[in-house]
Amino acid sequence: MQILQNPSCEIPEDCPYLPGRPKSSLSFLARNIKAEELNRLLTRGWRKFGPYFFQPACPGCRQCIPVRVPVADFRPSRGQRRVERKGHCVDVRFGPLRITERAFEIYREHSLRRFGEEVDRDSFLMHFYFPSGPVLQSEYRLNGRLIGIGYLDRSSEALSSIYFCYDPEFSHLRLGTLSVLHEISYTRQLGLRYYYLGYFVSGSERMAYKDSFRPREHYNWQSRCWRNPEQADQCPAE
Repeated sequence: MQILQNPSCEIPEDCPYLPGRPKSSLSFLARNIKAEELNRLLTRGWRKFGPYFFQPACPGCRQCIPVRVPVADFRPSRGQRRVERKGHCVDVRFGPLRITERAFEIYREHSLRRFGEEVDRDSFLMHFYFPSGPVLQSEYRLNGRLIGIGYLDRSSEALSSIYFCYDPEFSHLRLGTLSVLHEISYTRQLGLRYYYLGYFVSGSERMAYKDSFRPREHYNWQSRCWRNPEQADQCPAE
């Protein structure tokens, strides 16, 4: 791993998940990350976009909880099975990064219509097409047309979801949930142990869907270990 910028705390700003609270991150820049190095960072609660690595460092708050699914134990719920049946017509493929104009169009429309955010091509390319380590891209097509696209890091033990976006016109297909189900299945197919969902924030509507993938493990920032939140508060064996 080549460190481009040492870890530092960012200036606090408004939290997008818990209104009225400040948000700050500890971050650094790096490239040439090996799969084993990425795995160690994921197991300590780090996330990344391209060369930008970060974890929450909010004053007096630890509500952003890293979440992962042990894929060998995962079984879809009844509602998730309905999503799979509804999305059976969607063709899903995983492969290397591939830039297309349609991919940026989906990202732009998804950001604007779901989150009210304007995005530009430069940030899109920097976040997703300047990888600092092993990455994958997923494509979701309906009748040959690209309607969803995802980006994932691959460590020595896991796949980690970087971002998934879809054409809002196809919201009825529940593509967000469908993508997680396919990514969990693909993680298992690759023979990896975990699928990382990113951060879960209790009380945030934008994060609520992550609560439905079980069993799952949460990272405890104080004890620095992972545990099933429905079991005793103890560190499982790694």
